[in-house]
Amino acid sequence: MKNDIRTLDDVKILVNTFYGKVREDDALKDIFNDKIEDRWPEHLEKMYRFWQTVLLDEHTYHGSPFVPHANLPVFAEHFEQWLILFYSTVDELFEGEKADRAKWQGQRMAEMFNYKIEYYRNNPSTTIL
Repeated sequence: MKNDIRTLDDVKILVNTFYGKVREDDALKDIFNDKIEDRWPEHLEKMYRFWQTVLLDEHTYHGSPFVPHANLPVFAEHFEQWLILFYSTVDELFEGEKADRAKWQGQRMAEMFNYKIEYYRNNPSTTIL
């Protein structure tokens, strides 16, 4: 039986494992590596804080998660692949209420980001904020 996501260390295991897969995935690696370049440690720290806030109710993330993604060259198929990797990572490592919440939150974010990116792509005169 697997444990649920309970601590910051659990969040770090989830984030590190997931982004390790992203960095090797044929559909996603170039998008992430081109944007993040050599700033992976900073990106991972930000993701730890984001998921710590979302899953553990420890409010350490401040900012707007959408804005850095707004101009990425991504489409529905990229979000689908992101979700496949995210779900499989959560399921491989954890089970329980927080693990289910992580998958629900990931699905919600992917849908919202995809919708908003498409909206701004089709309405270029609209300010992204």
